[in-house]
Amino acid sequence: MTITPLHDQIFKTKKALIKPFEFNDEVAAVFDDMLSRSIPFYHDIHKVILDILDKSYQKTGVIYDLGCSTGTTLRLIHKHLMCQNLNAKLIGIDNSSSMINKCRQGLIEDLVVGIDLICDDIENVELLAAQMVIMNYTLQFIPRDRRLGLVKKIYDSLNTGGVFIFSEKIVSSNTSVNDLLTDLYYDFKRRNGYSELEISQKREALENVLIPLTAEEQMELLQKAGFVKCEVLFRWYNFACFIGIK
Repeated sequence: MTITPLHDQIFKTKKALIKPFEFNDEVAAVFDDMLSRSIPFYHDIHKVILDILDKSYQKTGVIYDLGCSTGTTLRLIHKHLMCQNLNAKLIGIDNSSSMINKCRQGLIEDLVVGIDLICDDIENVELLAAQMVIMNYTLQFIPRDRRLGLVKKIYDSLNTGGVFIFSEKIVSSNTSVNDLLTDLYYDFKRRNGYSELEISQKREALENVLIPLTAEEQMELLQKAGFVKCEVLFRWYNFACFIGIK
């Protein structure tokens, strides 16, 4: 069953006070629509993940989605593996109870069973030996000084040949280029129906909450964590997807 997501109108009206962005019930209710309209090539990144899965996944193994939000990625992987008669232990972790509740609701509606959900900070959870770890648009919300420790934790959890895929909003070290990429991104949001007020208010809400790195800094994180085999899989302006293979 496919559920049409509610339309994101969180920042549509003028707010007297812009609070820091939170993954609460209000956001969880419209999150799928928010991502589809705010993240360029959001659905294509899922296709990339499934392609990599086909090339790297063994017959059984653990797959983590860290920052699983509403469970879209988990459900797609589950369906993909089921079609190939493959078994996997799928585990989703998110520190937002609103997101976990929305995820669980989606699994029930789609009659998906066998996916474990954990509501906790991913830094607190001891990871099992894994074949694949996915982390889409999550690392950017972790304090910068703790990101290397988390990526090292992921590296240590992976089996030999295991894959880490993560996607992030990124910045350019060149101010002029970064301004251009930001303008192009806002054009993308305008094309998807967001007003100037919505763009402005969400930007203010995310300030000091979402802290992006440059693509070079992301690659350096992977290498320092132990990933000798790593690369940029995909990039569109100020968004990118990365891979590390143990």
